[in-house]
Amino acid sequence: MRCSATDTVRSRSVRALTLIAVGALVAGCSSAGTAGTAADGSDGETAPVRVGLVYSRSGLLAAYGKQYEEGFKAGLAYATHGTNKVGGHPIEVTEQDDAGDPAKAVAAAKTLVGKGYKIITGTTDSGVALQMAPLAAQNKVLYVSGPAATDAVTGVNAYTFRSGRQSYQDILTAGAMLGDAKGKKVTVLAQNSAFGQANVAAVKTVLGGKGARVDSVLAPPSATDLTPFARQAKARKPELVFVAWAGATAPALWTALNQQGVLDSSKVVTGLAGTASYPIFGAAGSKVSFLAHYFPGAGGGNPVEKAMLNSITKAGGAPDLFSPDGFTAAQMIVHAIESGSATDTTAMVKALEGWSFDGPKGKERIRAADHALLQPMFRAKLKGTGSAAEPELVDRVLMATVAPPVKKAAG
Repeated sequence: MRCSATDTVRSRSVRALTLIAVGALVAGCSSAGTAGTAADGSDGETAPVRVGLVYSRSGLLAAYGKQYEEGFKAGLAYATHGTNKVGGHPIEVTEQDDAGDPAKAVAAAKTLVGKGYKIITGTTDSGVALQMAPLAAQNKVLYVSGPAATDAVTGVNAYTFRSGRQSYQDILTAGAMLGDAKGKKVTVLAQNSAFGQANVAAVKTVLGGKGARVDSVLAPPSATDLTPFARQAKARKPELVFVAWAGATAPALWTALNQQGVLDSSKVVTGLAGTASYPIFGAAGSKVSFLAHYFPGAGGGNPVEKAMLNSITKAGGAPDLFSPDGFTAAQMIVHAIESGSATDTTAMVKALEGWSFDGPKGKERIRAADHALLQPMFRAKLKGTGSAAEPELVDRVLMATVAPPVKKAAG
């Protein structure tokens, strides 16, 4: 995984997500510089803008990190028209591997901030994101979270934004396809992680708020034998099983669900994961209803999506689930510099708040009140089996339909 986003080498999970925060307050400049000159000695008007890309190059979510990184490089090329410059300022990107470990991510972010970096982005894991966001506020640096889907990132502080979707939008997409939820029993099958817990909370809020009876089966993220958890889900006798899974154990999960008859006894809804996950469903894929953050072609072939797909493919990469998260992050960062400032993060924040733009998924907007990224979502089904399995768009869900409730941003 390289760098330029709730995932995988064909792993059938919903998504993996991640954030970043930075911890120690860095005050002042380490070196002053003369008038009209940047601290590194370059002309202030052409000084490079340094961006720290902290993401999962290794670890359980390495495949998702690679998707994000490839998308980020494509987005940076697109937003700068191939120059890698904004207003005369070269964009210098420094990559750091957090391996999905919050401690490593925070340490890397602290080091970058200590060197004067004003922009941090990336991170794939929600647990990492929840540790990174406070650091961004403490140090007044712009932080653009990646695929991390936890709802807690939205509105967490004035300096934190997100370039991917959040769990609430996933659940609203599922709710749109489930019809009347009143009185239905819903079981959430997930990992006992920040991502999994966020999905349980979101399902209880969204579908529980519509009258559904919601419970959960949570497995340790390290578990490899998932048969006991599939049996538990079936024993609950739910009318609907909502699966929220991230990482390399997804194939084992779907094998267990199929073998234990869960796919035949209940309606199963889950997020459409990366392209590598499609073959693992086999004939069972036709029994699953998919909510989709993105898959290649979901954007309807709009000009921005075409640019992203062509750029990633030309560079030898493979467009996938979290390619738009990286691409959109680059768009946001370029806009923050171009319409805000190359050095003043307060001006960057103001430039992003309320910004509407065309992204790979279609029309998107950053809500000023809490920095939620309003975006369309998709419903899909799988056609074919094995290596021939491909997603087919069932419906496009408008961003207004899946907009999460406004959360007043903290300071």
